[in-house]
Amino acid sequence: MIFAAISGILAILVVAFLAISIIKRPRGNEQMQEISQHIRVGARTFLIKEYSVVFPLVFFIAIILSVIPLFGINVGLNWKTAVSFVFGAFISAVAGWTAMSVATNANNRTAEAARSNLKEALKVSFSAGSSTGLSIVGFALIGLIIIYFVFKGEPNAVNGYAMGASLLALFARAGGGIFTKGADMGADLVGKVEQNIPEDDPRNAAVIADNVGDNVGDTAGLGADLLESYVESIIATLAIGYALVNQTGFSALSRSSYTLLPLYIAGAGIIASILGIAFVRFFPSSSPQTAMDNGVYLSAILLIIATYFIVRYLHFRIGLFWTVVAGLFSGLVVGWTSEFYTSARFRPVRELSKSAKSGPAVVVVNGLAVGMESTLIPVLMLSFAVLVGYFAGGIYGVALASVGMLSILGITLSVDSYGPIADNAGGIAQMSGLPPNVREITDKLDAVGNTTAAIGKGFAIGSAAFAALGLFAAYVTTIKRFSGAQFSLSLTDPKLLAGILIGGMIPFYIASLLARGVGRVANKIIDEVRRQFKEIPGLLEGKSKADSKTCVSIATSGALKSMILPGIIVIIAPVVVGLFLGPVTLAGMLMGALTTGLVLGIFTANSGAAMDNAKKHIEEGFLGGKGTDAHKASIVGDTVGDPLKDTIGPSINILIKLMAVISLVLAPLFKVRGGF
Repeated sequence: MIFAAISGILAILVVAFLAISIIKRPRGNEQMQEISQHIRVGARTFLIKEYSVVFPLVFFIAIILSVIPLFGINVGLNWKTAVSFVFGAFISAVAGWTAMSVATNANNRTAEAARSNLKEALKVSFSAGSSTGLSIVGFALIGLIIIYFVFKGEPNAVNGYAMGASLLALFARAGGGIFTKGADMGADLVGKVEQNIPEDDPRNAAVIADNVGDNVGDTAGLGADLLESYVESIIATLAIGYALVNQTGFSALSRSSYTLLPLYIAGAGIIASILGIAFVRFFPSSSPQTAMDNGVYLSAILLIIATYFIVRYLHFRIGLFWTVVAGLFSGLVVGWTSEFYTSARFRPVRELSKSAKSGPAVVVVNGLAVGMESTLIPVLMLSFAVLVGYFAGGIYGVALASVGMLSILGITLSVDSYGPIADNAGGIAQMSGLPPNVREITDKLDAVGNTTAAIGKGFAIGSAAFAALGLFAAYVTTIKRFSGAQFSLSLTDPKLLAGILIGGMIPFYIASLLARGVGRVANKIIDEVRRQFKEIPGLLEGKSKADSKTCVSIATSGALKSMILPGIIVIIAPVVVGLFLGPVTLAGMLMGALTTGLVLGIFTANSGAAMDNAKKHIEEGFLGGKGTDAHKASIVGDTVGDPLKDTIGPSINILIKLMAVISLVLAPLFKVRGGF
């Protein structure tokens, strides 16, 4: 426990060091500072409004959890669960706010560093991305240990912490995703397609909103998403270990070992991530992609070595070491697969770019086909890791494999989070009129950032599936602990089959609501940008300034309205099914949602990223470059892909985790009050 706490504190101290080093950097000229300030204020305003909508719901749910014992239902849910639930949401909000604050202070400094050379710009942007990665794992682990100590490891209290983090993550991801893609689509369709002006042109009123969206969606939203996965993988392992030990009457020494193992691995993962980040900062490569890949590989190797000695130290069988390795390796393979299908360095995106010569419809169809094909290897690898985990350590081994996958989240999230900062830096360089060579440097960083973002999304979805699987195993184990031999799952049971069908439908229905939300926001943004071009004299000629605040306000209000219904459905669905149809049907629902959600998430994320990078590949000069018919077709494909990769895919992975953790927290209640 002390080792894990020290690791978490060390992560926060490194974040403080990185933040101070970034703030000391030159901020650029007055115009760069002004644009950065607009982005920073817009991001803060959105998060404040988002939290003001979410936290009343958090407190309402906490009150319900607190009063359950008053109705004579003694299932362990009480004020402790409620306090932990609120604390989990609070920790997630603090981590997301910290990450967003550092990122919005780094974008203009990255643009200014690009005036020197690529390595300096990479150093600033990656340092800011690293602050996101380390703040997420640091706050998550410290918060978990606080709850564990205060409530003495009480399972329902610890599970409540995970549920709070999950709830905030869903709204942060869904709201941020709708905001950023609604603004992005509006900016692209009016600016690049209708007015034929460059991306990030200051005459386009939606450009600032697009840059704000990068921060609230791909920094704060992504951070909340992976904080949730990180916490839940550890808690699922703790819950299963607790149930197994109590069922079999293990000794106190064995009980403490089952508790300490995931915490030791998490702490070792943080230290390995810090060393990997230091390696990227102090030994930069001429290629940003190579530099960051080397940092990830170093962290993975260090974590594997540390895990071997941890397993030996706690007197476990060596099989549990291999479960961690299998989880870690499967996570890396999922990332590599996303890179292969979404990077312009490889065949799928290059062929997708060529298809743009035939028009936008062909680009979209082929882009969807790329995403569908990309589901094969990740699903097989996750299945492999599940089998290794089960045969080496039973259900506990399966949950431990998810800890292995997420153990070096500190650096994998750093690699992903640097992308939005590089993207913002390029926008600031364009809008402030910096020399073309500066934009060339930021574009190189952004191109790598698109690939790392795709890798990060693939990793996030894969880890979400593993975390949800661990939570599902914990749910089944908890139900069995309360009901003994009465609870069993069989595919011949109509209750289980009904639950699988219901669960399989939910990710698609939620995806539909999210896509419609993006469309509504984009329509309003498009109308506003068109209005400004028509009504503001001299705007297109560059003689007047666009009103970016109105677009930020439109995107904010539209995103907040659109995220409510999907969030409420995800919260209510497991409660309704568990109470009225019983724990077996709920187990089926979780299985169905996990199965379709995993495939849908990978498909949408990789389809969108492939279409985005196909467009960027053409913009680099392939097939004639910007302004060609192929380029215009690729812009349409990119616009279709945007909500797929940045709204639907990321939100679906939170959906499957949130339903699983709600089911785990309320499992005793479903057994007592459940239906047939």
